[in-house]
Amino acid sequence: MLDRVRQMRSNPTDAERHLWSILRAGRLEGLRWRRQEVIDDRYIADFLCYEHRLIVEADGGQHGDNPHDAERDTYLTAQGFRILRFWNNDILANSEGLVASILDAIDSLGAQTRADPTPQPLSRKGRGAFEGAHNG
Repeated sequence: MLDRVRQMRSNPTDAERHLWSILRAGRLEGLRWRRQEVIDDRYIADFLCYEHRLIVEADGGQHGDNPHDAERDTYLTAQGFRILRFWNNDILANSEGLVASILDAIDSLGAQTRADPTPQPLSRKGRGAFEGAHNG
């Protein structure tokens, strides 16, 4: 399976390449994504955000009414994943809609902890002053 993953990573479709350019390196709301990720030594997810257990698939025509995809989706859903499928031509032609759909899915999953790309923790001094103001 790892050989297949390596091959898929080194030869992405145009849609996969475009989608990865949107998701990689925390570019989408600071979220961390993996591409061509093996799950349970059984299936390969095109793109996976473990934090929200969200899988994004870039599909070509071979995926229409595919019984293998239905079986795979049933298994992954039972493992707690949510799967979004986008047709390759939609990925290439409608990046804004794609991003909106992914973020809507994250919001609908109850994602209250989307990563802030530049989190700034309070200093000890700041925390103490804040807590003192409410306690006194």
